[in-house]
Amino acid sequence: MYRILEKKALNKDVDLMVLDAPFVAKNAKPGHFLIIRVNEDGERIPLTIAENTDTTVTIIYQKLGYSTNLLGTFEVGDHLSDVVGPLGKASHIREKKHILGVAGGVGAAPLYPQLKEYARQGVSVDLVIGARSEEHLILLDKYKEFCTNIFICTDDGSVGTKGYVTTKIKELLSGKHNYDHTVVIGPLIMMKNTVALIKEFNLTSDVSLNPIMIDGTGMCGNCRVSINDKTFFACVDGPDFDSDGINFEELMTRQDYYKKDEHICNLELVK
Repeated sequence: MYRILEKKALNKDVDLMVLDAPFVAKNAKPGHFLIIRVNEDGERIPLTIAENTDTTVTIIYQKLGYSTNLLGTFEVGDHLSDVVGPLGKASHIREKKHILGVAGGVGAAPLYPQLKEYARQGVSVDLVIGARSEEHLILLDKYKEFCTNIFICTDDGSVGTKGYVTTKIKELLSGKHNYDHTVVIGPLIMMKNTVALIKEFNLTSDVSLNPIMIDGTGMCGNCRVSINDKTFFACVDGPDFDSDGINFEELMTRQDYYKKDEHICNLELVK
């Protein structure tokens, strides 16, 4: 059983939790993730390790489906049934001089440990971060600790530039920039469009993929990803990949497989 040491609402849809998990924490690196079960009957939920100490791991989750909504009802002092990790491959921290990070929505959570590690290694880091509104921006205070420049975009224009992150990225890349790599994490459609734009400027990019995942060991095959017509498994080959050749259309189709079931489960939770 894994005790919740801290819980914080980042906005009405997103929570942060700090868990007591020393055996996981001591081996965690940027890019690693956990699979948790809220209770013994619960489904397995993959969540990025946003931060870790010697004994704790921090997760950030959006209350979207049945299990994450159930997780949101847990409080400090409660225990989760299972925490398995660290899983996946650690992020490939490349030898670069100036990185542009791009975060969309809750994608700011898995992007954070990667950019933090780049900054720790002396790389200059800028960030473009987008969300539906000012309320939905997360981790800005954390990013301000190491980012040289932060450019904010919101769909409703409540803060920063009104519109999608691609508008600001195009503006930055069209000007005098010296970026030599990008890391892009967010909704699949956002990553697809951003990667396509970045390629126009001959920049490389890494992305973090979040296909449907069950066992986290490559056995179930649900998290398969097509890259340059070859099959990879996000849980063991990723979740971070070079963006070149990723079949985003296939990923988006697969992501919708269980939407009807999630809707039914959410109705049961409300009851």
